[in-house]
Amino acid sequence: MEAIMERLEEMMTFAKVVETKSFSATAQALGTSKSLVSKQISSLESALGVRLLNRTTRRMSLTEIGAAYYEHCARIAQEIDAAAETVTQLQAEPRGVLRLTSPVIFASLHLAPAMQSFLKRYENVEIELNANDRIVDIVEEGYDLAIRITDHPAQTMVARVIAPVRWVTCAAPAYLERYGIPQTPQDLLQHRCLVYQGIPALRSGWHYRIGNKEVSLAVTGNCRVNNSEVLLHMALDGMGIIMFPTYILGPHLKSGRLQAILPDSIANPDMSLYATYLPNRYMQPKVRAFIDHLMEHFGPQPHWDDF
Repeated sequence: MEAIMERLEEMMTFAKVVETKSFSATAQALGTSKSLVSKQISSLESALGVRLLNRTTRRMSLTEIGAAYYEHCARIAQEIDAAAETVTQLQAEPRGVLRLTSPVIFASLHLAPAMQSFLKRYENVEIELNANDRIVDIVEEGYDLAIRITDHPAQTMVARVIAPVRWVTCAAPAYLERYGIPQTPQDLLQHRCLVYQGIPALRSGWHYRIGNKEVSLAVTGNCRVNNSEVLLHMALDGMGIIMFPTYILGPHLKSGRLQAILPDSIANPDMSLYATYLPNRYMQPKVRAFIDHLMEHFGPQPHWDDF
């Protein structure tokens, strides 16, 4: 083990020499002597049986083998730094302003209680919430975190699944008494469907899985809305058929104000609730703590499905 640690130290010294292009600068950066730096490089070359550096009185350059070896040494040095920084970050107390964005109705019904318990738990954190049904660009607008309900999180972001999101197609009993109950997804084409435009995936149609078969329908209706609360009230008033997640519909399905239809068809089968954030090298403690808190609060079996 001692020999391994000695070799690792020599590799780190070699990487620093390449980066500073100077034995003297390396010694200063590492808090050691120039002679020890030279000794470590010579020892490394002897152990490997190759020359890593071409050295003259005026200049120093990498050999071909030295250049290839440096790439590995530099990568190891970065991993060591990352490991140390990770420990520091994990030990750090979450603090500062956490800026996040969420769909309006989810924020109102479910995120607010989770935020309250989080703030009681972490007194050095403040939260700024933008409840908005549009897709907020968290890079351009400076947000730490975005709550998304989607089946395809952006590949440029890190996406953590917080909880599954189950969708139900339903309508008020008065509507179904007047227009009849659809028996298959295709029957929806003959009905008034209330289309939610807040999620891009739904603008192209409603999606179902029946057994192993996928069905997408360009449903029609006389109302398209980008606000989920408005659309919910219209469905409750018997204006048409709606397809929404159970985190919105649960209480209304339980009370009977809305009636579920198409029990054999799974709507939007791959949708989930995600916490998405930038793929920074080190996650800030406030972001990590909030995501962990959401997972404790909602997942893996969300309470809104208890109806």
